[in-house]
Amino acid sequence: MKNLQLDNKSVLITGANTGIGKAVALLFAKEGANISFIHFGDDENANKTKDEIVALGKRSISFDGDVSNNQFIQDVVSKTVDEFGTIDILVNNAGTQVPCDNIENIREEDIRQTFDSNIIGMILLTKAVFPFLKQGSAIINTTSATAYLGHEALLDYSATKGAIVSFTRSLALQSKPKGIRVNAVAPGPVATPLTEETFGEEEDDGSKPPFERNASTEEIAASFLFLASENACQITGQVLHPNGGIIVNG
Repeated sequence: MKNLQLDNKSVLITGANTGIGKAVALLFAKEGANISFIHFGDDENANKTKDEIVALGKRSISFDGDVSNNQFIQDVVSKTVDEFGTIDILVNNAGTQVPCDNIENIREEDIRQTFDSNIIGMILLTKAVFPFLKQGSAIINTTSATAYLGHEALLDYSATKGAIVSFTRSLALQSKPKGIRVNAVAPGPVATPLTEETFGEEEDDGSKPPFERNASTEEIAASFLFLASENACQITGQVLHPNGGIIVNG
């Protein structure tokens, strides 16, 4: 019988109703984890994700709300611990983006929403989860190749992704004495519902060789599994770059 890499681990994931977050949730469940996840609206896809996790024989609970709302995330953490007994792995994946190709036209409300969703909520949730983590626990944050390359239409989004890299490195230093690993994944081009909604990008032909197409969400999820598993026991404060060969030097 196959040894499951995350057998009976308790995982909390943000933004797992679709895209990379859903792919991570399903892969972790296949590897034996029970999954608690946060989504923002989109109950239909959230219910599908939950049903797929349960069909894999694992427990799942979901919460609809804003990750930057401190009371909401306190409730999520409390209810997750009540249900699963603890939290072993935190995956900070929730994010949003609003393109604007001219800084003169960027809207204050979009800037604040992007920072609230992408980095402020991440820090608040990590703070709430941290007391329950222990030696061997892992935190994995979703950043992006845009943190290193920039993006002409995503000024504030790119800035939040750069902040996530710095947050990851700094928290890794603080967490090292406690034996908690903190890492990040910086995908390159991936066809997800968010990118399709934002830029009209459609999923590539999966029969093409990996370096000739955008990554699938399942391919990106494999990096999260590695960082969550004991195979990454010597890795903290690092960023994995499943980006198809883009050189980012970071």
